[in-house]
Amino acid sequence: MQVILLERVNKLGQMGETVKVRDGYARNYLLPLGKALRSNEANKKRFENERATLEARNLERKSEAQKIADKLEGKTFVMVRSAGETGQLYGSVAARDIVEALEAEGFTIGKNQVDLNTPIKMIGLHKVTLHLHSEVEIEIELNVARSADEAARQAQGESLTSADAIYGVDEDALKPEDFFDASELEPGEEM
Repeated sequence: MQVILLERVNKLGQMGETVKVRDGYARNYLLPLGKALRSNEANKKRFENERATLEARNLERKSEAQKIADKLEGKTFVMVRSAGETGQLYGSVAARDIVEALEAEGFTIGKNQVDLNTPIKMIGLHKVTLHLHSEVEIEIELNVARSADEAARQAQGESLTSADAIYGVDEDALKPEDFFDASELEPGEEM
């Protein structure tokens, strides 16, 4: 199906271009969201008449998105989650969790604007891309940790995926005597 783009669409084209897309993509995404019109003479004339207002609206949206991007620049968001000693989360951090964390800080972002291909399943520092507008992207940092104290240690560059880092215990130096009291052993029994 041939459509006229009413705004820039990633990996498709710029505003005003006539592009060929699959019927389902046009019917289910582009047309209902007002991102495109079917390509015919009447719609071409309509687009040319409305071009100035569409460009002005697009510029306004872009400037609003850029303001939000400027506020988000260099920010790190801490997310406290339960995790095992190896750093594996007992769940995951998905796009909706990121949206909630941003809302708690006063930023209104849609779930579809978070570029997260797979959920985060490990503690640590993670980079996440936000698509605020088709021409404005920003990368934020998520600090996923077990506690606020661990998040501060991670922010300083410390890795918290070993017992030494978590509890201050050197795993390699441990001996059986560290776990068992020799006086509690039965006579003739060894450690």
